[in-house]
Amino acid sequence: MAPAGSADRFDAFRALGDRRGRPGARLVEALAAARAGTADDPGAWAPAVATGIGLPAASALGPASYYADLAAPHGRRHVRVCVATACFAARAGRHLTEAEDALGVTAGGVSPDGATSLQTVRCLGYCYAGPAALDGATPCTGPTLTDQLAGREPPRAPGIPTADGTGDPVLLGGVVAGEAPWQVWPQTVTAGDPDEVRRQVAASGLRGRGGAGFQVSAKWEAAGRAPGTVVVANGDEGDPGSYADRLLMEEDPERVLEGLALACFACGARRGVVLVRSEYPRALARMRAAVGRAYDDGHFGSVSVHGTDTGLDVTVVEGAGSYVAGEETALIASLEGDRGCARPRPPYPTRRGLWDAPTVVNNVETLASVPWIVARGGAAYARRGTRDETGTKLVCLSERFARPGAYEVELGTPLLRIVTELGGGLRDGGELTAVQIGGPLGGFLGADALDVPLTTAGLAARGAALGHAGLVAFDQRVAPEEVLRHIWQFSAAESCGACSPCRVGSRRGLELASAGTPPGPEWRRLSRVLAEASLCAFGRRVPSAVHSLARAYGGRLEGWEP
Repeated sequence: MAPAGSADRFDAFRALGDRRGRPGARLVEALAAARAGTADDPGAWAPAVATGIGLPAASALGPASYYADLAAPHGRRHVRVCVATACFAARAGRHLTEAEDALGVTAGGVSPDGATSLQTVRCLGYCYAGPAALDGATPCTGPTLTDQLAGREPPRAPGIPTADGTGDPVLLGGVVAGEAPWQVWPQTVTAGDPDEVRRQVAASGLRGRGGAGFQVSAKWEAAGRAPGTVVVANGDEGDPGSYADRLLMEEDPERVLEGLALACFACGARRGVVLVRSEYPRALARMRAAVGRAYDDGHFGSVSVHGTDTGLDVTVVEGAGSYVAGEETALIASLEGDRGCARPRPPYPTRRGLWDAPTVVNNVETLASVPWIVARGGAAYARRGTRDETGTKLVCLSERFARPGAYEVELGTPLLRIVTELGGGLRDGGELTAVQIGGPLGGFLGADALDVPLTTAGLAARGAALGHAGLVAFDQRVAPEEVLRHIWQFSAAESCGACSPCRVGSRRGLELASAGTPPGPEWRRLSRVLAEASLCAFGRRVPSAVHSLARAYGGRLEGWEP
């Protein structure tokens, strides 16, 4: 629900969707409220939600059966257990069975008395302290997770360990050095020039930090400052292993919002939207509170921001549980109240996006870099990192490392330094067997293949991807066959189903991985179909992720080699 004091702004957001003939976030919000506390199938309650807000009954069934939070049955106590990569690596996946035993309910089900339900989710952003669960909105983490869920121990959720490895942080200035936010926006909106903001960002070489790595200034230019432009801050950080966006939204939300304001100014947008994934309830609360303060302090407003003729309204929307909905066209579909499936391009969102308006989607970490760039200049930012890939990046290390946490480093930093010096190697004398980087579909590197710079190009040359730059370490306790099945389970569960190559291919891949026999030629055929015919990067990345895993384990996955 929208927080107190923001009803008018949220109603305006809803009204614009209504004028476009689409239900928008209000439908998903209403469905989430109706789902709470009921174990019934969506078909029993979703149609009434739609008709109650003046929509056809059928319009509710699509999203209600698609989003994980809406499709999963809910008891009076609803527990979400993370089964994503870092939590899987922490306990080799055994924590799920232990949680089922402790709660007396199987995953995806509800206890006979309706008291407790258990839902599996893929990443809660506690990769540094896993395994993890959310008991309602209360996080529980660590080796004693089962005892916490059973009430034998109090909930434990340590803060994110954070450190700057650059000497002059771009992203962590507020978190580690206490730098005040909102130092750039008031001056820019009153005396600045949108063209100058765009020039500085172009000079910086800033690329999107959400995984695709698209040139930020090129995306802004593509929107063309057209009337009705919308800028969306993508806080749907779904790559298991990364918690950078959660860190920024929880610990420095004002810096994210200042970056959003500057992006709106540069793009001629009078409306901004922040999408926060439902798995981050604390981040959602922090962002909503920060938006309220920004209105109170005059940073936002429908008219006359800081005494100018600029207006900027910002709304925070909660997601409903979908990995693919972090992809920009799927995210737009979710904001319109539809299933969060990827859409064909063209048209690109910068021409026809949210409610058919020109839409710029930048992820949270990308936007958090913009205030520094505008304040210090694009040239100063471009001197950071490498010539072709400039700037800094938040790198997240998983629980298996001796020093897990979020580190700001310059792009081009050797991965070996990040793993051995910043991360301190593995905890408890563990033997590193493989590192996954950039999420479950980013790729794997063997322990002897870490002499690579942290850049998109450098990692791509090794068959991996930068992505969100989350590093998940695997030790000798987890067999490569188990990791392989984990990849395919993730792919099959999170495929949005919009295209048959990915929908069918991910399920077939899971069957092949579960069979325990070398797939040989069938996998090679399936790999080509996934890579060449999938609608979005999700399906196209699966083969390279599997191939990189086979290389990382040095022939121990016979039949899955590239």
